[in-house]
Amino acid sequence: MFDLGMAEMLVVGVVALIVVGPKDLPVMFRRVGQFVGKAKGMAREFSSAMNDAADQSGVREVTTGLNKSLKAATNPVGAAMDGVKDAASSLTNIDPDSETGKLSAQRAEDVKRIQAGTARAAADRKAREAKEAMEKAEELEASLQESLAQKASAKKADT
Repeated sequence: MFDLGMAEMLVVGVVALIVVGPKDLPVMFRRVGQFVGKAKGMAREFSSAMNDAADQSGVREVTTGLNKSLKAATNPVGAAMDGVKDAASSLTNIDPDSETGKLSAQRAEDVKRIQAGTARAAADRKAREAKEAMEKAEELEASLQESLAQKASAKKADT
């Protein structure tokens, strides 16, 4: 609407202070605020009345359809993708009593079994690797103790 920055507002305030005076300035600002509030209320009421009239006459449906056709005309790839999305969403609504629904349920069970088997195999592999690591650690510990014992016996022989 109006493009007033802080500098312009300051100039208006100083001029109002000089013209109106410091005594009457708060009263003037209150009346201006009331006027602006009434104007906004009238604009809001007018806008809501126009929206209600548009709803009652069916203009919104026409504009919605027009917007969709304009979107399709300006962006055919986007409109095609919307059609694909609508088709894909209709494909996900499967009747569970139909053959497709039964196959879908069976495949979901198969997926769960495969995931459980994979998890079990991973756990077994980790357990096997942990066991091998423990055995290797024990072997290293035994060889370390053996080398320490040999060093100790060699030291005793030197003395």
